[in-house]
Amino acid sequence: MKITGSVALVTGAGRGIGRHFARQLLERGAAKVYAAVRDPRTAGVPGAEVLRVDVTDPGTIAAAARAAGDVTFLVNNAGVSTGHDLVGGDPERVRLEMETNFFGPLAMIRAFAPVLAANGGGAVLNVLSALSWVSYPGSGAYAASKAAAWSLTNGARLELAGQGTQVTGLLMASTDTDMMAGYDVPKNDPADVVRAALDGVEAGRAEVVADDGTARIKAALSADPAALYPGVL
Repeated sequence: MKITGSVALVTGAGRGIGRHFARQLLERGAAKVYAAVRDPRTAGVPGAEVLRVDVTDPGTIAAAARAAGDVTFLVNNAGVSTGHDLVGGDPERVRLEMETNFFGPLAMIRAFAPVLAANGGGAVLNVLSALSWVSYPGSGAYAASKAAAWSLTNGARLELAGQGTQVTGLLMASTDTDMMAGYDVPKNDPADVVRAALDGVEAGRAEVVADDGTARIKAALSADPAALYPGVL
C-alpha cells in the first residue's frame, strides 16, 4: 500500500489523531482525503473533502460508501471513551463504547470492503489502544471495546486477504489528544504516532506498536496476568 496517489477516508477526522492522519496523508501525496466527521463544521483540515459520517449510524455510513467510491485506504479512527467500568458503570455508556469502538469500525469495513476490492484491494488501518491488551479501574468499557476491535482487526485481515486488502492495527499508550486532556501522565506526540502508523502501512505490517510502553504490555501477555496487575492478583 502506497500513500502517494491513494484516496483515503479517515473517520473522526475533526480532531486529535484523526486530524493528524488527514494532514499527514495529504502531506505524503494522497490524491484525495475524505475527512469523515459527525459534524462537518469540525473538519478543519485544508485540502480534505468533508463527509458526514457517524459510525453508529448505518445510514450515514451507507451514504459515505456511495459518495466515496474511489477510496483505496480506510482509516478507522473514530472512537469514544466514557470512563465507565463494566460492572459498576452505566450500561448505556458501556454499550455506547462498544457501538462506537467495535461495531462502528465493523460497519465501516463491511460498507467499504466492496469499494476497496473494486479499486484494487487497498488497505484498512484500525486505530486501537494498549488497552486492547490490559485494563485499569475506570477503563473497563473502553478496554473491552478496544479488545474487541483488536480481534476484529485480526478477523477482518483474514477475511479480506482474498481480495488483496491489507489490514493493519495501530496500538499505542496515552497520546496527547482531546480524549486524554484530563490525564496528567506521559503522552505520545500524536504526530509521531501517525507517522509510525503510515510508515507501517506502507511497509505492509499487520500491526504497528507505537511506543515502548505498549511494546512492554504486549510482551507481558505471555506471562501470568499478575505481571500486568501487580498488587491486585
